Amino acid sequence: MPREQVTIECSEARKEGKAPSRYVTSRNKKVQTEKVELMKYNRFLRRHTLHREIK
Repeated sequence: MPREQVTIECSEARKEGKAPSRYVTSRNKKVQTEKVELMKYNRFLRRHTLHREIK
């Protein structure tokens, strides 16, 4: 199957010493070969932040 589930984590929360927010999303491995980066809401920081794919 070309679609896989990936976990994305907030990249700004650890710098500020807060808990990172995590989301589960999917991506098409054949079309999108690089890691996923999305702007999502972090409820601990109370703003939209950049979330990057983690292992």
